[in-house]
Amino acid sequence: MLYCMYKLNKRANNMIKNIALAAVFGVGVFALLDYATSIPSVKMSYATNTCVEVENYPSAMFGTTNYSCESMPTKFNHVWVK
Repeated sequence: MLYCMYKLNKRANNMIKNIALAAVFGVGVFALLDYATSIPSVKMSYATNTCVEVENYPSAMFGTTNYSCESMPTKFNHVWVK
């Protein structure tokens, strides 16, 4: 009887560890995807090779960004326009 309770307790502890690990992994994947989809797009002119517009995308975890052509982000998607 005591051995059965020990096995049951051990299985419950393993299940709790697995659920906690899955939750941490899920939050990490969400943070990575949220960061990747919130990188702004900078539209550059073909003719003048200067910034025309910066499109800022909202982020659930990192807040919104207010980049402009005067304050360019360090990392951005480069889009060429006419």
